[in-house]
Amino acid sequence: MNKKTLVVLAVLIAGLGGFYYYDTYWLTPAREKAESTKGRFWTVEPKDVEALTLKRNTDTVRLKRTADGWEMLEPVRTRGDRAAADQVVSSFVTLRTDREIDPKPAKPADFGLDPAAAEVRLDVKGRAEPLVLMLGGKNPTGVWVYAREGGKPAVVTVGEIALRDATRPASDFRDRAFMAFDRKSVTQVDLEFAGDRMSVAAEAPGTWRVVKPRAYRADADLIGDFLEKLESARTMEFAADGPKSLAPWGLDRPAKVTLWIGRDKERSAKSLLFGRVDAAKKGVYVMRAGEPAVMLVGEELWTAFPKTAAILRDKVVLASAWEKTSRVELAHGAGTIVLERDAAGWKITAPEALKADPGAVTALLWSLRDLRAAGFLGETAADIPRYLAKPDITVRLWDEGAKAPKTLLVKSFGETRGQQSMAVAAVAGQGPVVLVRAQTLKDLSKTVTDLRDKSVFPGFDLKDVTRARVSAGAKRLVVERSGENEWKVLEPSRGPAKEGRVTNLFLTLKALRWREIASPKGDDAVRFGLDQPGLEVTLLKGDGSELATLLVGKEEGALTYVRVKAAPVIYAVETKSLEDLRKAQTDIPGSG
Repeated sequence: MNKKTLVVLAVLIAGLGGFYYYDTYWLTPAREKAESTKGRFWTVEPKDVEALTLKRNTDTVRLKRTADGWEMLEPVRTRGDRAAADQVVSSFVTLRTDREIDPKPAKPADFGLDPAAAEVRLDVKGRAEPLVLMLGGKNPTGVWVYAREGGKPAVVTVGEIALRDATRPASDFRDRAFMAFDRKSVTQVDLEFAGDRMSVAAEAPGTWRVVKPRAYRADADLIGDFLEKLESARTMEFAADGPKSLAPWGLDRPAKVTLWIGRDKERSAKSLLFGRVDAAKKGVYVMRAGEPAVMLVGEELWTAFPKTAAILRDKVVLASAWEKTSRVELAHGAGTIVLERDAAGWKITAPEALKADPGAVTALLWSLRDLRAAGFLGETAADIPRYLAKPDITVRLWDEGAKAPKTLLVKSFGETRGQQSMAVAAVAGQGPVVLVRAQTLKDLSKTVTDLRDKSVFPGFDLKDVTRARVSAGAKRLVVERSGENEWKVLEPSRGPAKEGRVTNLFLTLKALRWREIASPKGDDAVRFGLDQPGLEVTLLKGDGSELATLLVGKEEGALTYVRVKAAPVIYAVETKSLEDLRKAQTDIPGSG
């Protein structure tokens, strides 16, 4: 191949490449754009529309685009609803004609265009004159609307949705998020109610402190809930614009919330006024400070409004890092119980060494964690001796690595609040002294029996069981694992086993708890029907060794006596908890 040929090929390839690039990045998008604008009144883009005006017989809506959305200029000056304005602008910018009805009608009134039902004006960036669309009446089918563009005489039809968009109520275009802010940026909240003034200040993310009328820890959950409702609330109704009197809406003497956003030089404030509650409409009337509109919002916002300093206070009685609690001492009239946690879980170390019931210990800790003040009797540690010189219950908590415990003192109290009996409590050395529900005394008066592990059957992993035997008199059922979750019957005759029923058998053994210890040393087995058990359930491992055997003896009403073969202690369990074991011989064999 000579040099001349190579040059020609190179030119052709370059030409083809250039054409491909031109077609892909210029011609194709141009064709697609032309196709997308085919039949449209205008070939502008929604983002280029700077103002929207909708003139109707009864009113005019005028909106102007701003940096962060839309501003309504008519019929009132206020924030516009961005979603509604964007949707209507997009609808008109992309509006297509259906067909031309009359190129030059003698009587535009015949088409509802003199006067027009609505006039749409779009001010577009870079255009001196606005784009105008006149909308008239509907055609006989009601599907289309007569229209004409600006000063052009021709009457065409467009989709009926154009008239619907042009005649939407002015309230549709008003911003219903009446207090826009970012909760994370709020550094202080000022509240005014019934002549009282209160303030809370943010200390750290999720932490607040009451700074007025006095310094207290604040209820972060309550403040967070109020701010969340305030941020997400929407206007239900625009009740009035610039009324002569605010009394009808209870806004002549309003409650007030002021949010301080940011810090230092960038700090700014937004205020909202609260009027009366409208029970029939399930709302409360509000106004943005400095704006004329009276709005109705959901009554749940008013319910969340903190109306007293006491409500604002943190009501957590005992604050602790509960996941790090490693030791608990519980002292009351029945003695002192010590609980300790190690890698294996919770155990009782005093008055005797026993395995603890994880659920019971967790319930005890949750009772402490969820303890809330119902009132405040004293503010400092100096007030504690007056109310708690001789507490009924003392709870000491140690966190991992802590040298000293946190100590909770609780004592019965003769007063009631809201027809509910009260107790008094405080954290030793700290205060405040608070009222708590009298139920707290019961929740914390746990005994060793309440807290000890009541499992009857030794712990096991279902995967370790390869064979199970259920014997009742001369009848015997034996099942064997044949796969990861599959089982088969070996006795009384070979066949399939219902996997779900086998699993229920194991779970019943794991969940079995005693109600009473009938005989700690296993004395008088005859009395409890355990000299000749009516039912035996044995679990075996893969090597044939026994995991454990449960012996079921005499039934006395709601209780039945049982014991584990390898241990002497005899327990009383609820009779109904043994139902799956008793039915195993008939329920397990078969398919399904």
